[in-house]
Amino acid sequence: MALRFIGIDPNTGHNECPTVWYDDDREEFVFQGRKAGEELLEKCLETGSIPDTEAVVRLPARMAQMIKEAVDAAERAPLR
Repeated sequence: MALRFIGIDPNTGHNECPTVWYDDDREEFVFQGRKAGEELLEKCLETGSIPDTEAVVRLPARMAQMIKEAVDAAERAPLR
């Protein structure tokens, strides 16, 4: 797995904080964030089910630039 570290939320002291990576091999975005609470999960379930193998996480908007950087990494990767 070629996991490319993109960034950590700068406002959380770099300790178990929201993080963004891009997996070059699998061509996937990887996000670590706060688990969604029951209220948010209920709202998300209004648009469809969430399999047991998936989760809803929250990332702060201040991480938008890091998310854009991960998207840029995906767009620069050679097509397979």
